Amino acid sequence: MAVTHPPGTFCWIELAADDAAAAKRFYTSLFGWTARDTPISDDEVYTIYELGGESVGASYPMMADQRAAGVPSNWLSYVAVESADATAAKARELGATLLAEPFDVMEHGRMAVVRDPTGAVFALWQPKNHPGVGLRGATNSLAWNELATPDSARAKEFYTGLFGWTGKTLNLGAPYTEFSGPSGLVGGMYQITEQMQGMPPCWLPYFNVDDVAAATETARSLGATIFVEPTDVPSVGVFSLIQDPQGAMFYVIKLHPPKVSAS
Repeated sequence: MAVTHPPGTFCWIELAADDAAAAKRFYTSLFGWTARDTPISDDEVYTIYELGGESVGASYPMMADQRAAGVPSNWLSYVAVESADATAAKARELGATLLAEPFDVMEHGRMAVVRDPTGAVFALWQPKNHPGVGLRGATNSLAWNELATPDSARAKEFYTGLFGWTGKTLNLGAPYTEFSGPSGLVGGMYQITEQMQGMPPCWLPYFNVDDVAAATETARSLGATIFVEPTDVPSVGVFSLIQDPQGAMFYVIKLHPPKVSAS
């Protein structure tokens, strides 16, 4: 059954890589993805990653101006919307900065790039021929999108205002906010603490894996840096935080099975 992406849900992830060829080798080796390249210039390609014939994300060479500004390789999370123009305008009214005004991506869709009032960047996606990832939640595919922010109260106000999400704060050893939309959970958020100084505001993807320890060791052997070694969060799952050799951050996770109540 095809994955659907209602408005207000995360629908696509895309890596801007300092060395796109090296990034492709890393992720295909780590997750078993296959790469399908589409030329975007005489010497550059846009790579769509697939698993079992379904798209799971993409990567492309970082723009020259981004390199010049010292922007590290990074994963960009896209949120599906009915209108990129209307949602971008609303984001600006709510205090965001538009890093890219709405524009058409050929016949695939229309998008805008937004920096929220706390500094985290994400994209809006109004789909046309490309709805987003075709596989989600399976092993080695996107599982979750999470915001690290220096001001969780301001971020909660912004995202609930922009997408109509509701935010529920849990205690998972530290405050953690789950965002929900009409179709259910859409993402999470935590506040950057003093102990995390140096971590920029960002939306990061989580990828499901069968074995977090094994995936972490494979990533390490491929040149990644492990920022958080495999860690068990009771009632949630085991995760690790990884920085790929190009500098992009992401998580891998193995969720605990849901508890079944005795009847």
